[in-house]
Amino acid sequence: MKIICDTREQAPFGFVSYDCEMVAGTLTTGDYSLAGLLDRCAVERKSLDDLLGCLTGEGRERFERELARASGLECFAVVVEASMQDMAEGRYRSRMKPHAALQSVLAFQVRHSCPFIWCGNRAGAEYATYHFLRHYLRNAQERLRIVLRAHGDAT
Repeated sequence: MKIICDTREQAPFGFVSYDCEMVAGTLTTGDYSLAGLLDRCAVERKSLDDLLGCLTGEGRERFERELARASGLECFAVVVEASMQDMAEGRYRSRMKPHAALQSVLAFQVRHSCPFIWCGNRAGAEYATYHFLRHYLRNAQERLRIVLRAHGDAT
């Protein structure tokens, strides 16, 4: 499996313990995707403080545009390097109230049909990113096999 990591990613995962190759590239949506499937699947990684920055002001507008682009993909998720409890208890630097932050995230999920995966920490987020992409790839390969079998049966 070849994972493409956006060149603008500030703190890229290494995927050292995972069976994959990581290559830097430019992604229009998300921070991680799969070679050959950039227009179909992506993952956006967020630290808790980064996520809070996406909930207010210019950061919110930019994030809304990102999620709108992502809605055109078959599969997309935001992977958060924290727990929902961390947000609920205000364990971040922003002055935004925890209730308002949680409500924004829930509204984004509904508005953009986009799951936010609360991973507890960075290692959990790396794990979730790898396996999210792996499961998508496995599913895409299976769909391709079905199409090829159907085409083969028709000829």
